Amino acid sequence: MIRAVVLDIGETLVRDDRYWGAWADWLQVPRHTVSALVGAVVAEGRDNADALRLVSPGIDVPSSYAAREAAGRGEFLDESDLYQDVRPALADLRARGLRVVVAGNQTARAGELLRALDLPADLVATSGEWGTAKPDPEFFRRVRDAAGVEEHETVYVGDHPAHDIFPAHAAGLRTAHLRRGPWGHYWADDPDVVKTADWHVDGLMELVAAVTA
Repeated sequence: MIRAVVLDIGETLVRDDRYWGAWADWLQVPRHTVSALVGAVVAEGRDNADALRLVSPGIDVPSSYAAREAAGRGEFLDESDLYQDVRPALADLRARGLRVVVAGNQTARAGELLRALDLPADLVATSGEWGTAKPDPEFFRRVRDAAGVEEHETVYVGDHPAHDIFPAHAAGLRTAHLRRGPWGHYWADDPDVVKTADWHVDGLMELVAAVTA
């Protein structure tokens, strides 16, 4: 029986359009260029920030992030960045008595912005706040603590096999692979993903039905 649902952030709850588009604007290149390069480097198993390094060789990403913030062009999220099923699905899970946690690889600033949206979740946390990022096992230890129930009673939901499904499974959690965003679609039929994930869903309302059946 599932008693806690922990959800990734990027391309699970929030579209990444604005995030990468803002970087493209800052680096003064077409948005499609950055978007395509992000897809290419992640498909190769590289850090997605390598897309920025391809556009601007030698870039210091943290320093550039700080410069954007100082220029008033920093990270931003609002209701329009959420996928439409996020609020109803999270509210439904909580109404059924499940603990809902949001935890993903994002900055501390993203955590502040997400909490300001007042999502129907019991806890919102990011890797920037925890000081550890997926796929590090320490991140998933923090996930287990945040869930507050046994590993087999917790499902981690995400789109990315190497960051979400495989390390969560290795930590003893149940897993749900979400076919959403570029990574969710790209790896949806990967044999290892098919074998490892406990559930495969196309949306969060489908997830609710699956984990509460």
